[in-house]
Amino acid sequence: TRPEAWPAYNAALRRVLQNAADPGTEIAIHGINKRGGIGDQYRSLEFIETIEVLENVARAEAEGFDAVLLGNIADPGLRAAREMATIPVLGLCESALMWGCQMGASVGLVVSNDKHHNKIVENVAIYGMGTRVAAVERMRVDRLVDLDAAFGPGETRQRILDQFNEAASRCVARGAEVVIPAVGVAMVLLAEAGITDAGGGAPVLNGSVALLKAGETAVKLNRLMGGRFTSRRGAYAQPPASQIEEL
Repeated sequence: TRPEAWPAYNAALRRVLQNAADPGTEIAIHGINKRGGIGDQYRSLEFIETIEVLENVARAEAEGFDAVLLGNIADPGLRAAREMATIPVLGLCESALMWGCQMGASVGLVVSNDKHHNKIVENVAIYGMGTRVAAVERMRVDRLVDLDAAFGPGETRQRILDQFNEAASRCVARGAEVVIPAVGVAMVLLAEAGITDAGGGAPVLNGSVALLKAGETAVKLNRLMGGRFTSRRGAYAQPPASQIEEL
């Protein structure tokens, strides 16, 4: 996201992550500053933003960070970043789905709007999780930047929380055992609002915190595995050293 377009969210995100981080974990948060960063449910905008995402991945590795966490539910540039980086790269959507599948046999997703719905469903298919997703329900937030106003008290906040609760209830009614807010901003909003139960015993997963904990684990595993966390066979194989200059 573009930081200045989401000031309340960015402040809340830092609070949530700092409270959840293990002792000794250093977190640096960077957003989109060049172009876009406010509507990546649209394919064209996601495509434009992905270049800056990959630049930030390269920057993080050059500055000595141990992992990169892509905190956007569309997972823009995730596979390309894994191919290019020598450190673990994790995506919000993929990580949240994997955590959810360990928490329950079936998952429900709450997306922001119709356009967002299609992108998330495509990600579910790419990650091979289709048989584990029982339901995908929608809120009615066409302008994602409107979510920022929900971090303060008032009608907007209550309206967004009510929309989520209604959609989460529909997910549970359709068989979901875990509900994931499939919007990064909404994850943080719900965490600060203390919403952790979708009803019927189904937890609401804060994917942002799940991504952080997955990142901390990936760093530890990467060290224990001698830097071999990411497979270099097939999908994430890197260009041969002899071809890099040519490419």
